[in-house]
Amino acid sequence: MQANVIILLILTALLWGATPIMEKKGLETTSPIVGLAFRNLAIIICVFITVLVMGKTKELISTPPKTMLLFAATGIIAGFLAMLTYFGALKLGATSKIIPISATYPLVTALLGILILGEQATLFRILGAGLIIGGVWLVKIG
Repeated sequence: MQANVIILLILTALLWGATPIMEKKGLETTSPIVGLAFRNLAIIICVFITVLVMGKTKELISTPPKTMLLFAATGIIAGFLAMLTYFGALKLGATSKIIPISATYPLVTALLGILILGEQATLFRILGAGLIIGGVWLVKIG
C-alpha cells in the first residue's frame, strides 16, 4: 500500500476515533435529532465550500440522476437513519461499548457484498467475519 494511502487511513482513524467523544459530550445537553441537525448543517456548509473551491460545480450539476439518487439514498440510510440510531445509542450507553459494536458494519458489508455483488466468500473473509463476531462478544462480556 502506498505511503500516502496509509497516512490518509491513519488520519481517518484518528478523526473517527476522536469524534464519538465529542458527540457523547454534545449529547449530554441535547437530543440526538438536534445534534444530528447541527452535525449535518456543518457538513453541508463544508462540502459546498469545498466543491466551490475545487471548481467542481460543473461536475455537481452534470452528475447523472441515477448517481444522484444512489448517493441520496446512502445519505438517508447512513447519514440520517444510521446516525440517528447511533446518536440514540451513544446518548444512552457507554461509548466504550457503543463504538465497537457499531463498528461491526464491515461484517454487514462483507455479507451484502457476497449476497448482492457476487463477491467471493474466501477463507480470509470468513475468518475476518469470525474475528468481528468474536470482538463484539468480548466487548459485550467486558
